[in-house]
Amino acid sequence: MWDYFERGGKRAIGIWHRRAGKDDVCLHLAAVKAFERPATYWHMLPEYSQGRKAIWAAINPHTGKRRIDEAFPPAVRDNTNEQEMFIRFKNGSTWQVVGSDRFNSTVGSPPAGLVLSEWALSNPAAWAYLSPILNENGGWAAFITTPRGKNHAHSTLQMARQSPDWFSEVLDVRKTGAISLEAVEEQRREYHGIYGAEAGDALIEQEYFCSFESAILGAYYGRELARLHADGRVGKVDADDAFPIHAAWDLGYSDDTSIWFYQVVSGEIRVIDFHSSNGHTVDWYADLVKSKTGGNVGTLWLPHDAKAKTLAGNGRSIEQQLAAHFGRQKIRIVPRLSLQDGIQAVRLTLPQCWFNEETTMQGLSALAQYQREWDDERKCFRDRPRHDWTSHPADAFRMLAIAWRAEPPPKPRNPPPRWETDLTINELIAANRRKRLRDD
Repeated sequence: MWDYFERGGKRAIGIWHRRAGKDDVCLHLAAVKAFERPATYWHMLPEYSQGRKAIWAAINPHTGKRRIDEAFPPAVRDNTNEQEMFIRFKNGSTWQVVGSDRFNSTVGSPPAGLVLSEWALSNPAAWAYLSPILNENGGWAAFITTPRGKNHAHSTLQMARQSPDWFSEVLDVRKTGAISLEAVEEQRREYHGIYGAEAGDALIEQEYFCSFESAILGAYYGRELARLHADGRVGKVDADDAFPIHAAWDLGYSDDTSIWFYQVVSGEIRVIDFHSSNGHTVDWYADLVKSKTGGNVGTLWLPHDAKAKTLAGNGRSIEQQLAAHFGRQKIRIVPRLSLQDGIQAVRLTLPQCWFNEETTMQGLSALAQYQREWDDERKCFRDRPRHDWTSHPADAFRMLAIAWRAEPPPKPRNPPPRWETDLTINELIAANRRKRLRDD
């Protein structure tokens, strides 16, 4: 990877095992690039709060020095802002630790170099937002991670392997020799004691042997999503113009608003699109729905907080604001269920779903990584989900899982004509009666 970037490469993904030195390589790479081209550089973690512990304050156990001090010696710095995890170099370049959970709120000039650390755990919307910027300014990006199931990191790797413009590499402990197999087996025994044998083995395969097949520890829907992929129900799914397109929402303003678009056809749920963003008005989302559905709007299913009146809506609730765009009959509130009942509804719903891979991968990644909180003190999982970028997409799909059964059986808008020879005797008599009435 280093040689690739030295030759002027722009895009690389490294699937490297735990403790292989991913972040160290990229910190030193950023130092070199910052003095080749004065610009802004970011090191992005899944969550901003992780940055201080994982990068800014991290100590190299082999040297006893902070990793950022090894990569960016004080002699090359102009100033250092400990609070904002920000460094300005003497040549004018800057480097900063940021989070994919707040990528669009970072103040300052956009980056010309970007490291996406733990990409498999990051919000893929961050790259969707930043890639046009790097394309425009000729910047580079390095994606480094260990696997977390077949999510967006797996898709990135598959794409990179097919592209002549990308570098890709998978390195497990057998290839690097950075950690002895004896040390890995010692870690396996420790994981067995904490998580149990099955989960411990899955974690070892994932962390040290770079397996995309292993289950994500604590994931709510791991088994259902594995079956979904195995059955080939993630692929190309087109909308059927004869059936309305429904939308299941989870609402936020400063946080993400997530929407799943789907059709119910003969008992199948065809999930045809997904969207997640933040900071937009209700009018903006209404236009988005019209665009995504092509005007073939079914029911908009909203959570209970859509009933609350807001100052932003001039005293009107989100439910009322959307009704002004689509009509009151199109807006419905999802029946209230407990969180655990909603999660169970998702587990029962996923086996009936088909997903359009091209437009729903971000949402599928969120469902795959939606997991319970880990209690490090008690060494067990809590009974509540971890709140991160996956929460809103998962909550919106929970709305879908609860709501879709409440839809009346869909009727094609333009049913195909039937020949007289296809009719039953009773249907034929009724048709002739209607014809005589029309003639009269």
